[in-house]
Amino acid sequence: MFPSVFYSTGSMRKHQQDTGIRAIRRASGRERVIAGVIAFCILGSFGGLWLLQRVGFDFGLIFPPCGLKMRTGLTCPTCGMTTAVLAFARGRIGTAFYIQPAAGLLCTLLMVAAFFTFLIAVSGVYFSILDRLFTEVRMIHVVVGLLIIVAAGWAVTLARALAAQT
Repeated sequence: MFPSVFYSTGSMRKHQQDTGIRAIRRASGRERVIAGVIAFCILGSFGGLWLLQRVGFDFGLIFPPCGLKMRTGLTCPTCGMTTAVLAFARGRIGTAFYIQPAAGLLCTLLMVAAFFTFLIAVSGVYFSILDRLFTEVRMIHVVVGLLIIVAAGWAVTLARALAAQT
């Protein structure tokens, strides 16, 4: 009916092969090692936090209470980050998002990154979309994105603190 729009499966397959773009390719040895190190660092960090909590380590020795909250009663942009990350490491993801939404989101993004890097390291499957992501996303985009996430998390915790005061 519409011959100019009709493609056969064979001609579509040939056209897709001509572009040379593949969604998945075999990872090089170097890419697998880098992915393994990244996965190990992320998973090791969360595992270490979990283990330190199990043995009763007091994180208050490293991270003192928030000075802004002590002086003004209002939360700062990072209030609750430590508690939320520790809750995430214990597997209480909902609690982490409730305490500090920005920390919950950042921890989730780290776990997604750990999953894909672990997949690359173990299976050798590399996702070509990562090349595009690493070449097109500039550092300024990452910084602005992180600032927006932290500001949104602060807005939620600040609104919750102001509602609790009234």
